[in-house]
Amino acid sequence: MVQRPMNDEITAKVLDFVRAAGAVAAGVCTPETLRGGPPSTDLSYVVPGARSAVTFALPLKQDHIEPYLGKRDHQSHNRDNRDTTNLASGIAFQLAKYLDQLGWPSRAVAANNVYRPEAPGGLHDELPDISHRYLAVRSGVGWFGLSGNVIRPDTGAALVLASVVTEAELAPTPPLAPEENYCDQCGMCLAACFSGFMHESQRTSVTMGGREFSYSQRRGHVRCDYVCGGFAGLHPGGQWSTWSPSRYPIPDSEVGFQQALRLAAKAYYRRPAPAGGFYSPLLKHGKLEFTCGHCMLICHQDKQVRAKRLKILTTSGVVIEGPEGARQAVSPEKALEHLSALPSQLRTMYLPD
Repeated sequence: MVQRPMNDEITAKVLDFVRAAGAVAAGVCTPETLRGGPPSTDLSYVVPGARSAVTFALPLKQDHIEPYLGKRDHQSHNRDNRDTTNLASGIAFQLAKYLDQLGWPSRAVAANNVYRPEAPGGLHDELPDISHRYLAVRSGVGWFGLSGNVIRPDTGAALVLASVVTEAELAPTPPLAPEENYCDQCGMCLAACFSGFMHESQRTSVTMGGREFSYSQRRGHVRCDYVCGGFAGLHPGGQWSTWSPSRYPIPDSEVGFQQALRLAAKAYYRRPAPAGGFYSPLLKHGKLEFTCGHCMLICHQDKQVRAKRLKILTTSGVVIEGPEGARQAVSPEKALEHLSALPSQLRTMYLPD
């Protein structure tokens, strides 16, 4: 029979488990510290008898960020983001199995792409089984930035989160001091996002265990899906783009986004498949890749670095795609020349009729 360690002892082991595997921070929430939170903080959804959850953060490689934003290197950050996400999910799985074998039923919560199928809109509502973000800010892994991304003083927002929900009664950890949060509401994250996903003035407030947290109110997830998913990519000003070669327009209304996404998705499936990429339950007929993520990658703890990254992004040019799927950034004028020279049946892969 496995002898169960005392509360403080197993808590220390769990936190050391994920840090030894590469996490830069880890924290613990309980049903009490999450009391009053949104549905995605209900630990019993994942483990009916849950008494706690551990959430941890893995860093993304900083040296891949500026080449990605500057349209000099697409794949290095893509691979790092994908691999770090897979690593975080794997660490969560290993920790859950470790706790299982000590006698506490536990379940890993993957880093991304897991949604509640019973939501009114199904998977496309993108309601997670458990919100890593909420657990992270409540347990002291990081703060909310204006964008709603979790930020830390050593990584900025360039991190990946994962969690384990368990019947082990772990000791909760406190949130970080709000007065030490480096986010000064500079708005550069909003400037780097042209989907309109984050509201410029309205805020969302969440109370968990008597502690209040806030960030920019988010509009429908379809806005982020449309741009970050690569279905559209050109800034409305026409001077710079994401890594997507698509020039499908970005509607103003939420209703318009649904129709726009359907049309742009048809063009997306006709273009060359992404090199590498990853599968998502939200996309039935193809793979996704990282083409944006600007709000996360712009946000650095040093405001001068933030400003530098935003300038790199907004002067990076416009991405076009060759016949084999190779992409390069060119001037807006050259991009228009390139598109104009394409046969009409090819041009509609990037522009609507």
